[in-house]
Amino acid sequence: MEKIVKTGNRLRFRQATVEDMEVEYIPENAKYVIPYTREVHMQTLDTPSATHLIIETLDTHEKVGFLMIAGLDNPSKEIEWTRIILNVKGKGYGQETLEMLKFDDLKFHRAWLDCKDHNTRALHVYEKAGLVREGLIRETILTDGVYENLIILGILDREYFAMKNK
Repeated sequence: MEKIVKTGNRLRFRQATVEDMEVEYIPENAKYVIPYTREVHMQTLDTPSATHLIIETLDTHEKVGFLMIAGLDNPSKEIEWTRIILNVKGKGYGQETLEMLKFDDLKFHRAWLDCKDHNTRALHVYEKAGLVREGLIRETILTDGVYENLIILGILDREYFAMKNK
């Protein structure tokens, strides 16, 4: 039985299984993330510190993305959105996904993520959702012989609630 974690206007989050991880390995998506092996996903799939979620449409249950949240047991109340991968692009699913990741539910002080600096589409969505660029890690990932930069973005609970109350 599928465990539905959250329902939005057009999307729902359901608990992921090992079979759901293929979205990360689709070439169009893989160039924007640091791929994890299946073994890494297996190690974190059933831990209290992380969750893996599939993003599906409410009407057809089409898998449109994958979400992974780490740090759920962090005593400093800081979580990391380690994966936000949308397989269906240009339909506003990324924005709705971020709207569904509410601090009201998660009860954390800070959320953050990293994003490759050439992923302009994702950076736009993250900043529109209120995440702030906190730093640049230069040439930190070696992909196919090329060093890539990561941008760190974050949002604090007070920033989220101030934005929500506007």
